[in-house]
Amino acid sequence: MQRFTLPRDLYHGKGALEALKSLKGKKAIVCVGGGSMKRFGFLDKAVGYLKDAGMEVQVLDGIESDPSVETVLKGAKTMMDFGPDWIVAIGGGSPIDAAKAMWIKYEYPDITFEDMCKVFGLLELRKKAHFCAISSTSGTATEVTAFSIITDYQKGIKYPIADFEITPDVAIVDPELAETMPQKLVAHTGMDAMTHAIEAYVSTANCAYTDPLAIFAIRTIKDDLIPSYNGEMAKRDTMHDAQCLAGMAFSNALLGIVHSMAHKTGAAFADQGAHIIHGAANAMYLPKVIAFNAKDETAKKRYGVIADEMKLGGKDDDEKVKLLIAYLRGMNDKLNIPHCIKNYGADSYPTEQGFVPENVFLERLPEIAKNAIGDACTGSNPRQPSQEEMEKLLKCCYYDTEVDF
Repeated sequence: MQRFTLPRDLYHGKGALEALKSLKGKKAIVCVGGGSMKRFGFLDKAVGYLKDAGMEVQVLDGIESDPSVETVLKGAKTMMDFGPDWIVAIGGGSPIDAAKAMWIKYEYPDITFEDMCKVFGLLELRKKAHFCAISSTSGTATEVTAFSIITDYQKGIKYPIADFEITPDVAIVDPELAETMPQKLVAHTGMDAMTHAIEAYVSTANCAYTDPLAIFAIRTIKDDLIPSYNGEMAKRDTMHDAQCLAGMAFSNALLGIVHSMAHKTGAAFADQGAHIIHGAANAMYLPKVIAFNAKDETAKKRYGVIADEMKLGGKDDDEKVKLLIAYLRGMNDKLNIPHCIKNYGADSYPTEQGFVPENVFLERLPEIAKNAIGDACTGSNPRQPSQEEMEKLLKCCYYDTEVDF
């Protein structure tokens, strides 16, 4: 038996933010990140609509990119003091992910972060509050997923919380919010969405309910991401839908080791002056993981279907896999994303010598590989890597060398 879970209600299209007026409750807390939602007036609109719904509203702002365990605990305390029956998170993946984790702690004050991270092991939520997620970026799709990513900065590790309980009750996918994204964010979130769709399609948990969502998302992202990056707002709008469909697919089909590696390398070199941004990490690692997974015959056939759907050509599955890898690398070039960690600059752009020194990478490699194997996303990858294979794969992602094992 498999399970397929999505938000009860999903409002989409321009002006969908107004759906907040339909929520029923007494108190709402609005979780938001940096300044963009304030700057463009969307936070004020959201608060206004909630007040129109008859609710008392409190704003919890300043949630950082790659939210920390400490931010989660602090936010949960604010929720406990205020007592909302609606948690509304607006912005990119970070405020929505943080709010999901705060929600767990709000409902169960004695739960530890370690217990939160037990895969599909949460107790039932919605005893105190329901959850509404409003996405402003076109990539994470956390507005429809059973996942949240929280960073433990003391360990330098990003931890995925995975449980259908944290799937939002209401999702609002309003493309007007996504039109405010800066170009770099369009690139990174777009390749995050492409990775979600491809990993969901080849995951061992794929099914007839997730496959059509993943394939439609792949086709749309292939056609629309580059024009969206270059400023075509009609394509920006369709990308906002495509990333959400990719999220519906992966939330139920799960992911693979592209995400395992991205989670475990993202903050691993923070002491060197930067993070490897999640979407950029996925973009760099995806071609390498496709080459690794394609040694599995079932995965190779499914990559062949993806190549066919993208109309890439190829006489057999081996050739189709090569064309798919080449196409994705070409997308990275057009989006100004590096091909490997060695050339990943502190600003995320390609450079001759990136911010992660070779000696530091090699010193931390065994631990990163071990953590990646233990990541929640590894279990549904079509080919299970050994410690040695994961280290070799990560080296290929550092040096941009061929995966031949």
